[in-house]
Amino acid sequence: MSEAVGDLLVEMDGISKDFPGVQALRSCRFELRRGEIHALVGENGAGKSTLMKILAGVYRRDAGRIRLSGAEMDIPTPRAAQQLGISIIHQELSLMPHLTAAQNIFIGREPRARIPFVIDQRKLNEDARTLFQSLNLKVDPQAKVGKLSVAQQQMVEIAKALSYSAQVLIMDEPTATLTDTEIDELFRIIRAVRANGVGVVHISHRLEELKLISDRVTVMRDGQYIATVDTKDASIDRIISMMVGRTIYEAARETPTANPEVVLDVRGLNRGRMVRDVSFNLRRGEILGLAGLVGAGRTEVARAVFGADRPDSGTILVHGKVARIHSPADAVHLGIGYLSEDRKRFGLAVGMDVETNIVLATLRKFADAFGRVDFRKTRATAEQRVHRLGIKTPSIKQKVRNLSGGNQQKVVIAKWLTADTEILIFDEPTRGIDVGAKSEIYHLLNELAKQGKAIIMISSELPEILRMSHRIVVMCEGRIRGELSGAEATQEKIMTFATMRTTAIGPQTAA
Repeated sequence: MSEAVGDLLVEMDGISKDFPGVQALRSCRFELRRGEIHALVGENGAGKSTLMKILAGVYRRDAGRIRLSGAEMDIPTPRAAQQLGISIIHQELSLMPHLTAAQNIFIGREPRARIPFVIDQRKLNEDARTLFQSLNLKVDPQAKVGKLSVAQQQMVEIAKALSYSAQVLIMDEPTATLTDTEIDELFRIIRAVRANGVGVVHISHRLEELKLISDRVTVMRDGQYIATVDTKDASIDRIISMMVGRTIYEAARETPTANPEVVLDVRGLNRGRMVRDVSFNLRRGEILGLAGLVGAGRTEVARAVFGADRPDSGTILVHGKVARIHSPADAVHLGIGYLSEDRKRFGLAVGMDVETNIVLATLRKFADAFGRVDFRKTRATAEQRVHRLGIKTPSIKQKVRNLSGGNQQKVVIAKWLTADTEILIFDEPTRGIDVGAKSEIYHLLNELAKQGKAIIMISSELPEILRMSHRIVVMCEGRIRGELSGAEATQEKIMTFATMRTTAIGPQTAA
């Protein structure tokens, strides 16, 4: 492929973007050639999607320049991006399920009949059929999108993007929910798009796909540009090393537990396509790290164990006995607590005060035979939890929405400790909280483990997983791909398992 500047379709240079409290991008660069498939990779939070959303007009850049075919451009809105020939297909598809494939493609641009305000349905369907045929797609233009498979819906999204005469097609995790056969078909379509001179940006966590589909790879880390390499010249190990190359500044975790007692045993758990034959155990006093990239199925496993979602099959044993968990109430009764990654939506009643939140899950404990709540007991319990967990609040009557993120997280922990839970599932426990609060949460988790609590910690931050875990189970595409002891685990070993999608290897130790 020619290196001439004229072949450059997109040039992004010095791109920076800040969100409140977060510097998402720092002087990033990216380039895309005509007729190229360019993979953009990095860990969760590396800034990949943010950078591409700036190119697609979803976000405004704070600094830097964007050139299209050599001309400097301002892209203030997604509509402006479309008019410039830039289309993005987000990980969460934006189609309307109650409309047909043809209606979704040309919504707002429907061909009109001779009668004013009447859509020419025949031409609408013919235009969509012509578009599908140009891509050799077997999709009925008149089929309701809600009845199409995920793969077919993705094809409709691609057709919609190309209907705008797109010269740049950005695809964010396009294979996350597809089968191998569907992925093969998607790649065929992407190659056909490339053959027509369109530049394709392929954002993915699945590193083994890079050799199959991309011409070049750009690596990002912690909101910064790291390097761009030709795919044919780069090994997967080298790419992983660039992705995780930051220094781990956190101290090593404390002495691993020696308690052999298994308190939770999950066997052959299945739920849809996101939880497939998952088996693992959890010991008393242990912090078990559950690692993996976005879409690996970690949260889905937690929700299935907690009874928030009903498994299709599998067995869960608590203290060696088969547990019938049909709802979260069943899980709580068995001593299992779940701290959701979205604490404000699922873990807290933010409009209520600290005291109410702490006792909300266990009000029956504070009620007499007539159902009357003893508020002296609730107050004493809340004050004790606030003191022991170091929750910074003017009083237990303070509204939870007025607390910092770290203190909100401590209130959720206080709630489950009040419920006498022995098994705690922490889903992204430090998301959205500052470094100081993170340190406090880490200390608290270690203290809980010392007290004999059994903890599953789901985290997308590899340094956090490495610091906190006695053992680490790594997931990819709904399956457990490997298991590592805390002592032997490294970022590279975790990432190797986390991107291993072709063959399920079951729990084992990385070489």
